[in-house]
Amino acid sequence: MSELLHISSEPHVRDARTTQSIMRDVLIALLPAALFGVWNFGLHALLLIVVCMVTCVATEGLYQHFMHQPVTVTDGSALVTGLLLAMNLPSGFPAGLAVLGSVFAILIVKQIFGGLGQNIMNPALAARCFLMISFAGRMTTFEKVDAVTGATPLAMLKNGAVSDVNIGRMFLGTIGGTIGETSALCLLIGAAYLLARKVISPRIPFAYLITFSVFVLLFGGHGFDVAYLAAELCGGGLMLGAFFMATDYVTSPVTPNGRILFGVILGLLTGLFRIFGASAEGVSYAIIFSNLLVPLIEKITVPKRFGEGAQKV
Repeated sequence: MSELLHISSEPHVRDARTTQSIMRDVLIALLPAALFGVWNFGLHALLLIVVCMVTCVATEGLYQHFMHQPVTVTDGSALVTGLLLAMNLPSGFPAGLAVLGSVFAILIVKQIFGGLGQNIMNPALAARCFLMISFAGRMTTFEKVDAVTGATPLAMLKNGAVSDVNIGRMFLGTIGGTIGETSALCLLIGAAYLLARKVISPRIPFAYLITFSVFVLLFGGHGFDVAYLAAELCGGGLMLGAFFMATDYVTSPVTPNGRILFGVILGLLTGLFRIFGASAEGVSYAIIFSNLLVPLIEKITVPKRFGEGAQKV
């Protein structure tokens, strides 16, 4: 025989996508919301985006260099972490503290756990929670479009002022909030891109949003109020979290049923935090807590092998 058989170990499924191409798609999908945030809040928002992205890349590169590891900053994951962190910050947040958050995200949450693929929670959200705990006042001071500080729509909903919330402005994004969370429209455009490119599975975000919607309608105290539900869906970091952070490959389940269960847990926790918690928001903590449950979720939802569990004859 002139031809030889080439035998290799599993897995035998091949995919043309690489980490670099996936991260590039995520950056492209985040671009509409990021650009809108700069237009909405001004040049300081752009400064924070640049600072976070540069600091994340520099931290990862320096750590890997001094630890004598392969330098992998070209895969784009550090850029995505930096952009996501910046989009979760208020536009007036000090740049120096943004550097601190970026170093925490890469060094503490990502690299110390082993780098990309080993971290147990989303680095950008972990850094946001770290900054929220450490600098709560600065993290909850939001600027409106006219640079005047004021309450966010979620805060007004929390206080019962549903009639004062403009859903149209919430959908477009001309409201107070963090840099990248205000425009539901821009985030949905980016989400549609990721879904069309099959970068993310619809199971997690759809299960998340549906569960959260049912929870709000049942326990929100406003009955079947479509306007109230729309405001809750468009407000805060729900869209950003559902499509861009809950779907993180490393910290979300790989099993199909596990992804649905993960989304359901996210929806329940976010509803609990928003409706019954002290804060008007709850997406970040819901995702972080759910990240820690992923090993258990995968254990109970892993498909059985053919013939497993069958009775012996």
